[in-house]
Amino acid sequence: MNTESKIGFDNQKYLKMQSEHIRERIEQFGDKLYLEFGGKLFDDYHASRVLPGFKPDSKLQMLLQLKDEAEIVIVINSDDIEKNKIRGDLGITYDIDVIRLFNVFTKIGLYVSSVVLTRYDNQPTADAFQSRLEALGIKVYHHYSIKGYPSNLQYIISDEGYGKNDYIETSRRLVVITAPGPGSGKMATCLSQLYHEHKRGKNAGYAKFETFPIWNLPLRHPVNIAYEAATADLNDVNMIDPFHLEAYGKTTVNYNRDVEIFPVLNAMFEKILGESPYKSPTDMGVNMAGNCIVDDEAVCKAAKEEIIRRYYTGLCDSKKGLISQAEVLKLELLMKQASVTPDDRKVIAAALKREQETGAPAAAMELPDGTILTGKTSNLLGAVSALLLNALKYFAGLDDEILLMSPHVIEPIMDLKVNHLGNNNPRIHTDETLLALSICANTDDNAKKAMQQIAKLRGCEVHSTVILSPVDERIFKRLGINLTCEPKYSN
Repeated sequence: MNTESKIGFDNQKYLKMQSEHIRERIEQFGDKLYLEFGGKLFDDYHASRVLPGFKPDSKLQMLLQLKDEAEIVIVINSDDIEKNKIRGDLGITYDIDVIRLFNVFTKIGLYVSSVVLTRYDNQPTADAFQSRLEALGIKVYHHYSIKGYPSNLQYIISDEGYGKNDYIETSRRLVVITAPGPGSGKMATCLSQLYHEHKRGKNAGYAKFETFPIWNLPLRHPVNIAYEAATADLNDVNMIDPFHLEAYGKTTVNYNRDVEIFPVLNAMFEKILGESPYKSPTDMGVNMAGNCIVDDEAVCKAAKEEIIRRYYTGLCDSKKGLISQAEVLKLELLMKQASVTPDDRKVIAAALKREQETGAPAAAMELPDGTILTGKTSNLLGAVSALLLNALKYFAGLDDEILLMSPHVIEPIMDLKVNHLGNNNPRIHTDETLLALSICANTDDNAKKAMQQIAKLRGCEVHSTVILSPVDERIFKRLGINLTCEPKYSN
């Protein structure tokens, strides 16, 4: 597929429309709105890939338009602290991510009022984490597991259920409930607060902000299929919202967990508030992203590319023993539903052909103008390191035969790796390649020209014929390059 991308999403319209819609929802409830924030508040690269024009920090920028009215509460499941649960995209534990989120939000001027430890049961690691948070001046609350949740409404909505949870002191009209990942207890925290606010005689409401699935796109739209591919590990399934169809005669899309839990939520709203403000899971949402798509063909194309990338990520994760074969089969099914195959990703065939020609691991890159470049394995460089240099030379208008780095610079790095750091592979990784290039740029004009092109790598497509090291994977992610790999190791 040609990666020459058209803008398919109006980001400025989104920022304005989304913030206005949230303000309207606050007014609907009066005193306070608890807004469950699903997905990533920032660094939402999935959204920016499938909705070209969507900025990775769009949701954060939208919140900044409401910063004087909003405060943030971060929730984390105490069991996740105990298990050292790790964020797959960042490679850090959930507890470390809570501190990271706190620092990021605070630095840009958003008010984080507290952290809630959900499913708290005096876990030693949770207590240690609480001490660490309090040493940083962060207020901490406890929420507990509730027997019979979510079906035993009589017990849940009582002083022994939600009433046992700490009441979270908040001071602003919009309270954003966010978390380092799924299963943290965001919705339960919102409902617990509704119970406590109602007992105190305050008018408080609940709403949900989740970008995907996009409720006003068709069920089998590639953007919604791409969301299923992204959450294959959670076993989420997009479906028509039957409650919305019955109430309004309109077809909208939601996902199975929200549809399954809605009757319980509805009953909770009725018990806490006297009547439910919503007739469907779709009613609970405030997402306006579907209204800001300006080129459906562009977003369809981008979403289909993402589905193939997710499939190859699944193949590699299966090879590493991280996911089951059932998840891979689900990803294959989603590709069929989106009418795409690996042949639609041009860099795959180019990389495999280069590997066949050289008899060693190879890689290929597709540039925004559709040009395909390749990189091969040499004595000094791995295939992806060579590919990066070839791309930088192309962008700088330099001849392919020009050496950007002298062997005299590379060989000492190889010596250090093998003879002092115990590495078996002497070839330099992508991070070492870029560092060596930056050193050469001080004395070599060509290297300097190449270094000035690094920003142009963002959005390029790359395929490697072998699974890369974690170091190389991280570098590609930081450069904004969309990487896929064949599910095999180099040796």
